[in-house]
Amino acid sequence: MWKRSGGEVIRITGARTSLTEDVQGRQRRYVISMLVRTAAVIATVTLWNVQRPLAWVALVLGALLPYVAVVIANAGRENAPSLPSSFVPPPTLPMLEQAVVEVPAEPGTEHLGGPYQGRS
Repeated sequence: MWKRSGGEVIRITGARTSLTEDVQGRQRRYVISMLVRTAAVIATVTLWNVQRPLAWVALVLGALLPYVAVVIANAGRENAPSLPSSFVPPPTLPMLEQAVVEVPAEPGTEHLGGPYQGRS
């Protein structure tokens, strides 16, 4: 058996997400932003003769969203967690406190202060 000598324990919850999960999450965010862009373009066409200022807002949103979506999708992986938060100190055993036992003195020996007199 291998013995550990007081090293710190690494928690697995402090690990980064896998590369596959990270790519899937970025793809999901990109698809959602493109769906929002499609809705903005459809809203532009629908509102052009009804509510022109709102149609302009939807048009600008539809024009800018692809750029923002690509920048967010290509931003890269999340930062690695900081080292102090991913380590757990080893458990410590509680120290036994010294028990103080008071032994009653024998009658007539209270003034002697012998070794069996309890502490207070």
